[in-house]
Amino acid sequence: MKQRILSILVDNTAGVLSRVAGLFSRRDYNIDSLTVGVTGDPKYSRMTVVCSGDDQVLDQITKQVNKLVDVRDIKILEPDASVIRELILIKVRVSKLNRQNVISIADIFRAKVVDVSVDSMVLELTGSKSKLEAFIDLLGDGNEILEIARTGVSGLSRGADYVLFL
Repeated sequence: MKQRILSILVDNTAGVLSRVAGLFSRRDYNIDSLTVGVTGDPKYSRMTVVCSGDDQVLDQITKQVNKLVDVRDIKILEPDASVIRELILIKVRVSKLNRQNVISIADIFRAKVVDVSVDSMVLELTGSKSKLEAFIDLLGDGNEILEIARTGVSGLSRGADYVLFL
């Protein structure tokens, strides 16, 4: 099963998210990740949708999404021709003895310590899915991960080939 990342430019109006998600639901397609945010022009929002399936299913998803009235543009983000990132927040139980170890791991991955309390730390890291997974694996080896929050994938194609600047 393959994954495809779609960057979808949509009208920033009520119900757009519901209509896009509804298309996936009606056709029994799964959304692996979904992020939405307003663009430089408040009339438009950008949705980044990660979906899975075989080539036929992925092509069908792309064509069906492109037919929606609110969709202004759709682009497939190819990993080698795009900048694709995800943000993760991780809360880790720490004691005085292992605090420096957690900070050292964070430094290796260029993660930020965004909160410190007596018995825990919250770390922030942005990067590719593989970088985040490696960070979680290394951090979880010998440390208790209390909570994880992930934003989902966001991305843009490289270069100036986008028709709409938004």
